[in-house]
Formats: sequence, C-alpha cells, structure tokens
Amino acid sequence: MKICVTTASGVEAATKRELYKITGIKDLAAIDGRITFDGDIETVAKCNLYLRTANRVEIIVGEFKADDFDKLFDGIKAIPWEEYMPKDASIVVSAKSVMSKLFAYSAIQSITKKAICERLKSAYKSIILEESGSRYKVESAIRKDIVTVSIDTSGEGLHRRGYRGLVGEAPLKETLAAALIDFSVWNPSRPLADLFCGSGTIPIEACLIALNIPSGMNREFDFLGWSDKNREIFDKIKEDARGKIEYDKEVRISGFDIDEKQLSLARKHASLAGVAEKIHFQRMDMREFSSRFSHGVIISNPPYGERLSERREIEKLYRDYGKVVKSLDEWCCYTLTSVDDFERLFGRKADKKRKIYNGRLECNYYSMLASPPKSTLKNMPKK
Repeated sequence: MKICVTTASGVEAATKRELYKITGIKDLAAIDGRITFDGDIETVAKCNLYLRTANRVEIIVGEFKADDFDKLFDGIKAIPWEEYMPKDASIVVSAKSVMSKLFAYSAIQSITKKAICERLKSAYKSIILEESGSRYKVESAIRKDIVTVSIDTSGEGLHRRGYRGLVGEAPLKETLAAALIDFSVWNPSRPLADLFCGSGTIPIEACLIALNIPSGMNREFDFLGWSDKNREIFDKIKEDARGKIEYDKEVRISGFDIDEKQLSLARKHASLAGVAEKIHFQRMDMREFSSRFSHGVIISNPPYGERLSERREIEKLYRDYGKVVKSLDEWCCYTLTSVDDFERLFGRKADKKRKIYNGRLECNYYSMLASPPKSTLKNMPKK
C-alpha cells in the first residue's frame, strides 16, 4: 500500500529522519508537507506509534485528474472502497484544493461522500448505509486538478499524545516541540532547560525521547478499529516498544516559568505522561537562571509580543535573555520566535536560522552554539 505521512512546514527534515529509522528508506521526498512511500499495515502501526514530529499517517487509495465535478464523482466511485471499508463504516470527508478548477470545499466533500456511498451500496447490495461502525476519515486533496484520495489511519492528530487534556495559554504543539528538540544538539547525557516552559511541552517531549517512550504509547488510533488483525499487529509492536523503555535512566531536564498556573499545568501534564519524577519544574524569572553544569542546552519558545503595547517589554526580555545565556558555561541556546530582530536584541548572530510555522504564525528557529561565530557583534545592525 502507498502510505503518506503529513508534517508541518519547516519540520520535514526531522520527520524524514524519523521515517528512515522506522522504514530504512533513504532520500524520502517531502512535497507540500507530504512524504509518500510504500509499506504495509505494520509500517502504518509503527509510524503511528513512533513518529514524534508528524501530523498524520494516511493511506493513499487513489489519484486521478478531475477538472469538473462529474470527473471527481467518477474518479471517487472507481476506487474499490469495499476493500477498505465495511458496510457500516462511519465516513467523514474533508477537502483541500490548491490551484485547481474545483475549489468549493463543501461541494468537493459532498460529491466525495456521495460517490463513496454509491460504490458501497452497489458492492454490499444495500439501499441504506447505517454508518454505525468504526470511523473512516477520507480526504480529497486537489492540487493543479490532480485529486489525491486518502484515508487517515491516525484519527486525532499525532500531536495528541494523551497527556495534555488541559490547555494552557498559547500552547506549543507536541509535534513542533519534538521537532525543535530534534533540530538541536541536545542528547540525554546533556542538561536541558526551557526558560519559558509554559505548560511544559518541551521538557516533557525531551523526557519522552530520553526514556525512549514512544509518543503514541497512551492513545488510540482509528485504524485499530478497522479489524482485529490491525489491533493484534499494533499490540505486538507496542509490547516490544514497552520492553525498550528506560525508566531508570537519569536525566537533567528542567522547566522554568514565572506563571505558577502554567507550571501547575506542566506538572499535571508530566504526571499524565508518566515522567513527573524526571523533570524539575520551578517558578523563576528567566533572569535568575544559572547552572553549575556545563555544556547544557536551552530550548525555548519565549513570548513573541505580537501586540504593539508589548514591544518595549519584549525587547528588554530578549536583551536580558541574551545576557543570561552568555553567562553560562558552554551552553547552546535554541529559540523559536516571530520577532524579526531577535539576533540584534539577543546580542549575537545565530549559527543557523530555520523558518518554522508555529500554527499559522511564521517564526524563525535560532540556533546559538556554545562557541559564537567570530562576527558575533561586529556586523550587527544598530538600532
């Protein structure tokens, strides 16, 4: 079967690295946030269980050209849906369209659903489809009049790990937090600190990585309800993964914030993730941070100050942030922010800058290695 893993813009490289570990396939191409390759139901199970940075795992069931609704209907109906769905399947349809003659999402959804139902009625010789069974989320994605039809095996997005039922202010998705960690030099032998930890997503994701706890360990997936065989395959893979978890590993992971309500959420999330005893959360102003350890790594998603009234406060925060990092002994610092002149405020140029979207907001991920480049301040623009 053809499998498609979707991922957010800017984090494709991290997802491809993960997929290489799972599938052994090198040089996977990412096109518009979609990575496609061949696999089987075991591959689907492993991807859902292990992928930390991806959005969803889908099965592609058809591709064809359609520049009018009749061709869309015929193309959808030609797909052998009875090979994928039972008579009582609960069908949910979504649509996307880019640079195509067909662009009305509601019409695309309606025609897709009608064509699927017509095919199933004919295949199962039934007048009515009750749709009382397991959920099948179908997507018709149209780009330049080429329709790609897929079934979502994940159900809820893969950022739903099962530990963050409580929502903090301006949450960072778990998948993006895992990507930020992947793009850093951090490994479990080094201290990690998040100086603006909020509800704790970065420290928790780092701890799951350090202890080798799969991201999908504590949740369900839609494909598990499709057959007993799917459940059997997944349970075996999950049991094998459980035996590789390193609960006794010592880690130095910390999260700091000035908001006690956010820290309370962080502690509850860590407890639900099963890593509460491994992470040190503390109420503290970032300016007070220091460490007796060397060669640590800071990974943070500080406030962006999107409102003009916050601009002066944010500028001071970032200047002080740069001073704190400079005072540490051989620490690397990674920061996600939408502030354009972050480098000037921080006080040095980044060793690397990567464009990443936090939701719909375009941000940059700045990598400041322990030894700053020689041109640190010489060529910095003055305010």
